[in-house]
Amino acid sequence: MNTNVETRNSLIEFTKTDDIVSDMKHIIETSQKNAYQAINTALVYRNWLMGHRISEEILRGDKRAEYGGQVIKKLSKELTRIYGKEFTKTNLYSFYKFYTMFPEIFHSLRGKFNSFLSWTHYRALIQVEDKNAREWYAREAFMETWSVRTLQRNVSSQYYYRMLKTQRKDHVKKEMESLTAEY
Repeated sequence: MNTNVETRNSLIEFTKTDDIVSDMKHIIETSQKNAYQAINTALVYRNWLMGHRISEEILRGDKRAEYGGQVIKKLSKELTRIYGKEFTKTNLYSFYKFYTMFPEIFHSLRGKFNSFLSWTHYRALIQVEDKNAREWYAREAFMETWSVRTLQRNVSSQYYYRMLKTQRKDHVKKEMESLTAEY
């Protein structure tokens, strides 16, 4: 007997079965996945907003870059004192670079397709200077559910460019899949 249960705010889709253990596992695992996604989205959005603030309010273009560098240095010291090691100068510059490379990511209600990648995925993506390659890696990482290690390996091996040059895309893809299977 399958009965659909309407859940508050539709956070968890649940269908009652005759196996209570299976039902509980589904509820727990779906709740954990939803919590992870909510935390990830908040982290990505926080880092994007911090990059936006640095870009728009502090740096305001190349003319103030030296001043902006000093502000980032002081900001890093203060945030590190308050919140810990997560807010180093390097990380603040990563947030800035993330914002400049993905300026439109949060302009729609749900964000773009790749807004559900993790912050660690974005850290790998901001290494890619070529916008077309970066967008391709982001789309592939999302669509193929690449782990961060797979994404990093593909960026490092210039998988995008190898796919562009080859006539045998299936051969290159199989090679990548075999090399990243353990990830």
